[in-house]
Amino acid sequence: MTTRRIRSAAAAAAFAAGVTACSAPGNGGTDGDAEAAESVVIGVASEPDTLSPLLGYGKDGNSKIFDGLLARDTDLELKPALATALPKIADGGRTYTYTLRDGVKFSDGEPLTAQDVVYTYRTVLDAKTNNTARSELDAVEEVRAKGDDTVVFELKYPYAAFAARTVLPIVPEHVAGGQDPNTGDFNTKPVGTGPYVLAGWSKGEKLTFKANPHYWGGKPAVKSFTMAIIADDNVRATRLRSGDLDGAVLPPNLAATFKKDDGRRTYEAKSYDFRAVTLPTAGKVTGDRAIRRALDAAVDRQAMVDKILDGAGRPAYGPLPVDDPAYARSVERPRDLAEARRILDEAGWKPGAGGVRAKDGQRASFTLYYPSGDKVRQDHALAYASDAKKAGIEVKVEGATWEVIEPRMGRDAVLAGFGSVGDPDFGLYTLLHSSLAGDGFNNMAHYDDPVVDEALDAGRRSQDPKVRGAAYEKIQKALVDNPGYTFLTHIDHLYVLADRWDGLTTQLEPHEHGFASGPWWNIEDWQPKK
Repeated sequence: MTTRRIRSAAAAAAFAAGVTACSAPGNGGTDGDAEAAESVVIGVASEPDTLSPLLGYGKDGNSKIFDGLLARDTDLELKPALATALPKIADGGRTYTYTLRDGVKFSDGEPLTAQDVVYTYRTVLDAKTNNTARSELDAVEEVRAKGDDTVVFELKYPYAAFAARTVLPIVPEHVAGGQDPNTGDFNTKPVGTGPYVLAGWSKGEKLTFKANPHYWGGKPAVKSFTMAIIADDNVRATRLRSGDLDGAVLPPNLAATFKKDDGRRTYEAKSYDFRAVTLPTAGKVTGDRAIRRALDAAVDRQAMVDKILDGAGRPAYGPLPVDDPAYARSVERPRDLAEARRILDEAGWKPGAGGVRAKDGQRASFTLYYPSGDKVRQDHALAYASDAKKAGIEVKVEGATWEVIEPRMGRDAVLAGFGSVGDPDFGLYTLLHSSLAGDGFNNMAHYDDPVVDEALDAGRRSQDPKVRGAAYEKIQKALVDNPGYTFLTHIDHLYVLADRWDGLTTQLEPHEHGFASGPWWNIEDWQPKK
């Protein structure tokens, strides 16, 4: 759950319908052995609300339907995609110029032009478009076309990470331009320049894709693939074991059951994906800084990694993982229950009935919601409540749907997941800046710290690596002193796939994974094993 929500399909009937409707891998299906050998069926936990980049789909890259001006390689280095080269940067970092690749067509056969790029960015930046990631393009003053093959971005201020924002998928104006971007058919019937086209979408069941005959990058060996939406982890593992799926994203405990399977391989991806408890400043209890600091000291992060993630992760001492160059090791801290109790004692939270502390008649008790059906988040929430209890804080854990949780996010705690790749600005600004408090899933805790805001702005606007590094170190230290979230774990993503293709790799992944990220991030490059 970042700026774009991913919903889980919940109905058990959908599990069966979504998967059994797919051709079983390797056994021919109904279309013959040759066709089945060129297809892949993958089980994932959730599906996007929309397939329109205008509303946020694919904004971080890896969409199979669309391309951006740039893309990322295995190591997340930027490379040309719809552009012929990396941008030419001028005017002290305020002007970025891209030249488009010749001969690119959309999947309907119409040519890509610079005007399509302009239309895409202007629509995303339009306040009438319901794109909660709009703040990510705050630096853009104007985007304009020079002829059919050149696009120029004029920025309000130098933004060191801007090129990485241009992985945003480009949509065709001749199709989407005549529609309301919020409600139009393009949201479910997309047209793009990517290696695949959407062949069908049964909501809550499956999405099927087939090779785009107009793709500029060549013909993929995987001619078609299906994303089967199977919310239940155990069902996904069972279907994989039975042969109904080629691959699946799985939690650590279930992925471990396939380790000795010679016909399948397990892929582990390090990630920016972290689990944290939001602690809204408007809450009667969570609004007290002493409560937030005590919870931070009381939580046993390493135990969560060991017991909940089966070692497939790392303690989270802040929003940035150890893999990020901006990570500040100085914020690493051990669990300290004595310190948690001291903080509460000094703040006037005294031991009370049932071991729950109280202050001025207010019990140190609050509700923590987690999305129903997410076993990993449930386990984190229960472990968090257990740790909090040892300090005298009562955390009442409740599972609920997002429809129930969303209206409560401003005042109740949530076991949330976040994490964006590419640059520290990408994940930290939307998580922490006070201007985005309550903007969808942005700044869910309504965190407001002037020191952090100032550092976020400095990191976003400076091109000096030393200035940016100092800004992000300041933010991480400030979050220890004045936490708005209790950061728990960074999660490794695990995938199990039938070992019949070459070319599978993983990247350092964002929070949102499974559907777009995974060993299939470059499925168009896979080749059959010989």
